[in-house]
Amino acid sequence: MPLRRGRVGRPGLIGTIARTAVVAGTATATSNAVNRRGAQRAAEQQAYAQQQAPPPPQQAPPPPPAPSAGDDTVAQLSKLAELHSAGALSDAEFAAAKAKLLG
Repeated sequence: MPLRRGRVGRPGLIGTIARTAVVAGTATATSNAVNRRGAQRAAEQQAYAQQQAPPPPQQAPPPPPAPSAGDDTVAQLSKLAELHSAGALSDAEFAAAKAKLLG
């Protein structure tokens, strides 16, 4: 009984189709993997850039209202001094009123 060895040399039609299918499948899988990796890297770079970006500037709080005009404060201090010297205010009351006015 002779042994049948099959074809030797070039593959037949079905072998060629099978080989083409394997090559095409491998190429598609590789292409998809490369595309996924590129998208992942782009997302990582975008996240890193957002982390490194300076925070948006915050709006400065409005300045405190300007104190009364200097002449008005001086006038009030003079009035307090007159009341203190006239005896209408004690030393403690004068000091408290003065601190309130200046502070």
